[in-house]
Amino acid sequence: MLYQRDRGYAWVIVGTLALTETVSWGVLYYGFPVFLLPMERELGESRASFTGAFSLALLLSGLAAPLVGRILDRAGPRWPMTLGSLLATLLVLAWSRIQALPAFYALWAGLGLAMALVLYEPAFATLAKWFEHRRRLAITVLTLVGGLASVIFTPFNTWLVSLLGWRAALVALAGLLFVATALPHALLLRAPPDHRPVGRETPVSNVRAVLRTPTFWALSTALTLAALVTVAVNVHLLPYLQERGFTPAFAATATGLVGLMQIPGRLLVAPLGRWLSHRTLTTAVFLVQGGALLLLLLPNGREAVVLGFVVAFGMANGMITILRAARPAELFGSTSYGVIAGTMTLPMTLARAAAPLGVGTLYTVFGHYEPVWWGLVLVGCISALAAAVAESTAGRTLSPALHSSEPE
Repeated sequence: MLYQRDRGYAWVIVGTLALTETVSWGVLYYGFPVFLLPMERELGESRASFTGAFSLALLLSGLAAPLVGRILDRAGPRWPMTLGSLLATLLVLAWSRIQALPAFYALWAGLGLAMALVLYEPAFATLAKWFEHRRRLAITVLTLVGGLASVIFTPFNTWLVSLLGWRAALVALAGLLFVATALPHALLLRAPPDHRPVGRETPVSNVRAVLRTPTFWALSTALTLAALVTVAVNVHLLPYLQERGFTPAFAATATGLVGLMQIPGRLLVAPLGRWLSHRTLTTAVFLVQGGALLLLLLPNGREAVVLGFVVAFGMANGMITILRAARPAELFGSTSYGVIAGTMTLPMTLARAAAPLGVGTLYTVFGHYEPVWWGLVLVGCISALAAAVAESTAGRTLSPALHSSEPE
């Protein structure tokens, strides 16, 4: 267990990661769209050519997640996240000098590895090991601050490009990454005092035993299907609403509000967790995500109905973010959290990558969105069923060692 001073330092870890996650997401993820148009104008390549590199980075980030998780379990967060930040700094600097498309793809392949080392998954793994009783609170604080990355960095990156040009703006952002991510990671991150390498604590550290449980596979299924639904809606909600006759301005506003409504959803997880059992809360959140889509299928639904969907769907997404980070540690323990959560991340990443293209293909086949939306409702219901199975099997299939003492 942690001494009082170590419990205090746990919140230093939260503050450090809140800063570094906001900057990392703001530069590496939300920065990419800002640089598309100026790169197109100067380099003469198509938008699809550039966005393919970004998709490659996201895919490689998911593929690297299990290995990164294993490294974090063994080495702690300081050096993996520091090296990821340094790699991101150097590659963003190299981005400012890019001249040819093949080099751009190679660069973003490297940034995919950097993302795996610095974005939410390693941060969640770190907090899972530092916290037990206040784990959800710590993750909520992290995601509330990190959720501001798009709000802060989209206008900031745009302003930098207009002021300096896109190449000099990238040089400035590389410097920001070094100062605001690499240095804090190196100076402030550390493993909890009782951290021990995987394989030396309890049977829970045997990842293969966890992977054989129906609880793991059911929870992975629920999270993967929820990720598919989320990305499909984020990409296709705006054109669907316009197809239904809503104005472009309203459709754009409703789509943007989905992301904003994640904030109150994240804030509700802690109080709801005191009133509801884990099984009820987890199942309900996934069910609300899929069920909210029914509002969009009402034949005479107008603006108020769409806004009802936005509130329900957005808040459910925010809650799922907290559960995705906290529930694996609560069910399987924190000793092997990195590799377990990383293994869950891989199918989630594939689902996110497949959702936009898959929904677009189905739209082309059917000629309209209603059949696709009904399919997403079904996917949402299956994810809720999988979540219920995960919760109902946890007590029967997981070793009592999973519930042994962990760092607080």
